Amino acid sequence: MDDQTRLELEAAAFRGLIKHLQKRKDVQNIDLMNLSGFCRNCLAKWYMAAANERSIDMNYDQARETVYGMPYDEWKTNHQGPASDEQKKLFEETKPLHADISGHN
Repeated sequence: MDDQTRLELEAAAFRGLIKHLQKRKDVQNIDLMNLSGFCRNCLAKWYMAAANERSIDMNYDQARETVYGMPYDEWKTNHQGPASDEQKKLFEETKPLHADISGHN
């Protein structure tokens, strides 16, 4: 497979993941973190870091809007519930397994 085709496939997979996460508003970020070690915010940070590495001016709010499909505050108000004590405890226990995002950990 040539590099351009690989790049196009990776981009399509990323768009599919974003579309799926935008559809699954019922899935809380803390649950994603606890199960997989990354969440929507991690994706936004990776996206922003990739843009900034290429000298594309992008801030975290812009990156999150790309991932969430709306401003983060709107998503948070309409779709994010409070984390339970159990979720918070598991979050702390799984921290060593959380995504490594250059410049953001």
